[in-house]
Amino acid sequence: MKCPNEKRCGACTMISTSYPETLHKKRKRIMKLYPGHEVELVRGMENPFHYRHKVYATFHGSKNRSLTAGLYQEHSHNVIDSSACLIQNETANQIIADVTAIAEDMHIHAYHEDTGSGVLRHLYVRVSHAYGTVMLVIVIGSRQLPGASVFVKRIRELHPEIETIILNYNSRRTSMVLGKTSRVLYGPGYIFDELSGFCFRISPQSFFQVNPEQTEVLYQTALELADLTGKESVLDVCSGIGTITLLASRHARSAIGVESVRQAVEDAKDNAVLNRVSNVKFICDDIQNYVRYNRNQFDVIIADPPRSGLGVSVSKALAECGAQRIVYISCNPVTQAQDCDVLKKAGYSIEKIVPVDLFCFTDHVETVCLLTHTSETVTISRPLRTGI
Repeated sequence: MKCPNEKRCGACTMISTSYPETLHKKRKRIMKLYPGHEVELVRGMENPFHYRHKVYATFHGSKNRSLTAGLYQEHSHNVIDSSACLIQNETANQIIADVTAIAEDMHIHAYHEDTGSGVLRHLYVRVSHAYGTVMLVIVIGSRQLPGASVFVKRIRELHPEIETIILNYNSRRTSMVLGKTSRVLYGPGYIFDELSGFCFRISPQSFFQVNPEQTEVLYQTALELADLTGKESVLDVCSGIGTITLLASRHARSAIGVESVRQAVEDAKDNAVLNRVSNVKFICDDIQNYVRYNRNQFDVIIADPPRSGLGVSVSKALAECGAQRIVYISCNPVTQAQDCDVLKKAGYSIEKIVPVDLFCFTDHVETVCLLTHTSETVTISRPLRTGI
């Protein structure tokens, strides 16, 4: 496959490289961050195209008022039509194209941040991997979407798989796509997806990985490294809407998820009820503050922080918990390696490093690292699945 915007977009820096070669390059980069440690083969995809089930597009109006929706060109504010993107879900691509065509036909113009004129700012499309249903979020910079009811009717006639449509208001000068205020135009305001047999409710603000197929691989890898026997107490750090906490609960005595974003915690509690899981608890708190009062309570810690990593103070606080094993999932191997150095100085040793490719043809890669307390020798009883 050849990307029509390869030389202009810049998002997929390795789109013209063979997929096995991209995995090789990613592994080499991680090996440089962990000298003296074995880095396993990257667990990649059989089909690395159209894997993004969460898609954003930005609207732009040209001088002749024609409308474009897509991605920003690298190092610029030029918007490139992304409806033929090779890594975005194909249903999402078609919805972006059809929304743009309907908006043009209805003379609904793009929002201009400098002047405050126009309407359409962004589009957010989420496709459920398990059910094929779609959540469509229309972000506007104005107070209303002209002809909203007609707009909803027309796009649903073309795409009956759209289960909910949400209007989001964002007139701020910010790089954030979504504003703080939303209104449901159609449906319940959320969709459902599945992960390893659990069902999750996804709303516009929910964090749910963009690549569902590889998310299964990523979390299964983390659970393999955690080596749970059903007797452990597990702490899930940066637990979000409870995905890892719930998955771990199936193999543990109990699991507690700690998250600082209140809405995510409420979503996690709802997901626990939805899946009838009773051996979990979700707490809204700063992780450093929480572990300060809950030391020596956990056998295993699983951490999946944002790109900025845990940081020195949180890494030290987790080490003081005295857990036998720490499984560290990261979308930024650089900050992960820095945090692992802190944990090593605090009494942990690196046992396994397993990369998982969630963002094919880009520079990004997820890495799962197992650290064990140096006072204990740990054997992984279940053999790790081999990868590419």
